[in-house]
Amino acid sequence: MARFDKSSTKRPQQDAAVAASRRAKKSTAPSIEDTMFFPRLRRHAKWMFVFLAVALGGGFVLFGVGAGGTGVGDILRGGGGSSGVPSISSAQKKTEENPKDVEAWRALSTALQTNGRTDEAIAAQKRVVVLAPKDADALRELAGLYLAQSSLKQQEAQQAQIRIAFQGVGQGFPGLLITAQGQPLLDDRISSVVNAQDQARIQTLVVAAQAASGQAVDAYKRIVALQPGDPNIQLELAQAAQQAGDTETAIAAYTAFLKLAPDDPSASIVKQQLQQLKQTPATSG
Repeated sequence: MARFDKSSTKRPQQDAAVAASRRAKKSTAPSIEDTMFFPRLRRHAKWMFVFLAVALGGGFVLFGVGAGGTGVGDILRGGGGSSGVPSISSAQKKTEENPKDVEAWRALSTALQTNGRTDEAIAAQKRVVVLAPKDADALRELAGLYLAQSSLKQQEAQQAQIRIAFQGVGQGFPGLLITAQGQPLLDDRISSVVNAQDQARIQTLVVAAQAASGQAVDAYKRIVALQPGDPNIQLELAQAAQQAGDTETAIAAYTAFLKLAPDDPSASIVKQQLQQLKQTPATSG
């Protein structure tokens, strides 16, 4: 005769109790994955995320991958409006009619983001922050725009480096005599000029990316001043500072995060980041 397993009736209740206990212990602060830049853009600036997806995909178009189809960028270049985003012209007109209208500047920033005009979007968002200096969401949006600008500048620099590699700068014209090591026997001055120009542009892009990252850190510092007890902001500041190479600020923000949310699931990862940062030469923004 088969025996009845009494423990089977208790298991659902035990599992439910364990699950409830885990939920009770879970920190209110999100994990690092939940506060990383791109996931956060999905929640706070969905149109900025769409723009980034199109812009970062531009590298494939540059090398002829996936060309010939109609992409999201073709749709967005219509100027907005049809998808609920105001057109640049209408938003700009409202700012001209009332330069102190915060919502008008916010709408203009969104419209410019949608059309891939990041630099102009930053200028509009800065006006929002000037008119509403204690608006943490406006500052967060500005920080996100600076990080997006930094990422795009870095991508342009990488594309320029790839272009140099594919051009074979220094290899000379077809038929030019070269050594066994692949070096030209004759001076290819045209290639040298092109190389110098590309290297100068790469340096300019790198400097611009670093400057944008620094501006993002400054924006997050202002948010921290408004909301010093929010572990999420400390974590975002730490990540932005780490990307900008501001080791001192990153260490301070990660440390503050651990004090505010010591039991957060991301605490172990943050501790690893802290250990690595403390082993690198300290830099500050």
